[in-house]
Amino acid sequence: MKHFVELLLNKNNSKSNGQVPFIERRKGIEIKSSREIKLMKKSSRIVATVLREIIDFVKPGMSTLELDEFAEQRITDMGAKPSFKGYHGFPGSICSSINNEVVHGIPNKKKIIRSGDLVKIDTGAYLNGYHGDSCVTICIGKVDESVQLLSDVAHQALTAGLNKIKAGNSLLDIAGAIEDVVLSNGFSVVEDYTGHGVGRNLHEEPSVFNFRTKDLPNITLREGMTLAVEPIINQGSKFCKTLNDRWTVVTKDGKLSSQWEHTVVVLSDGIEILTDRNF
Repeated sequence: MKHFVELLLNKNNSKSNGQVPFIERRKGIEIKSSREIKLMKKSSRIVATVLREIIDFVKPGMSTLELDEFAEQRITDMGAKPSFKGYHGFPGSICSSINNEVVHGIPNKKKIIRSGDLVKIDTGAYLNGYHGDSCVTICIGKVDESVQLLSDVAHQALTAGLNKIKAGNSLLDIAGAIEDVVLSNGFSVVEDYTGHGVGRNLHEEPSVFNFRTKDLPNITLREGMTLAVEPIINQGSKFCKTLNDRWTVVTKDGKLSSQWEHTVVVLSDGIEILTDRNF
């Protein structure tokens, strides 16, 4: 298995095989101050606002480029910069991944959203030196029950993982909770891509993995850590491949994939979800 952490920590490897993102400047895990968390709340609120608006805005017949242009305009309207645009050459302000596309789908005017599609929209905002990062899965129009179930289980897995976060618990506590929800529903956890630390850089240590493993560092959580937790699950096999555009990742078996993500801060007794859309 090609562990995501290897991709995160090796810039040259990331460029050569098209797998992104990677952790910027290996500095270790940063504990954020109350001032920094306040700044992250602002960038994360922008992300939450934009995703909430996109959920209402998206309709069958739209292109993913239209969604990208909408997101970029709203992020800049609120005084921030899109975290993703230009990030190691990525051309969009959102990642728009449809159906069997797992992550990093490039917005395109020719990629038309249709009723029955499963659309993942991932975006970030950079404001006052700090990033927020979040992803939603949107079921477009009337979808098959199996499609809705995949999205629901991915969201349930995210919730289960978040419920395990508090100072003193570990990354394996998060991973085990996520994996149990996914496997018990007959789906698979994508292992090549994980969550991550987030803050002054879009991708920081640690790698927040979604499956039990002894091969990745099992960090004990501390108050003030800021994490992007993002289970990515597949309807069929966990295995993925990167297309020739060097960004778009798809399932090898052509089956569907779903992703949900929140940026959170670790507290002594739980978390605060900085990208919470319920406000």
